[in-house]
Amino acid sequence: MNDELKQDFESAVVKHLLFKSKLRSYLYGSGTSQGPIRDPAQCNFGHWIRDRALGPYGHLPESRELDRLHVRIHQEANRLMDLHARGQVEPALAALPAVEQLADQITALMRTMEQKLRRAQ
Repeated sequence: MNDELKQDFESAVVKHLLFKSKLRSYLYGSGTSQGPIRDPAQCNFGHWIRDRALGPYGHLPESRELDRLHVRIHQEANRLMDLHARGQVEPALAALPAVEQLADQITALMRTMEQKLRRAQ
């Protein structure tokens, strides 16, 4: 179970990093699909939260906070993408540290969840 748990959380971290990468790519002008960046329900990490964090790990209080922060990071991504769409590219790029701060909080919550689940085994 320890290896499965580790792989599950590593997979979630990769999905989370991919979201950040897609947002950054969009803001730097690539033709990245907006749906998974704008909508937490379309995002692969959002699927993991729904299927895993709010499923088998839902007893942990961090799972609900993780879901809340995930929605919040998408709201912030939408704000930056809207700035970009209005031609305010520099302000959008300048606001990326706020997304990074939320992303760090999400990663820390996932680490806490994984540690709690490991201790419970």
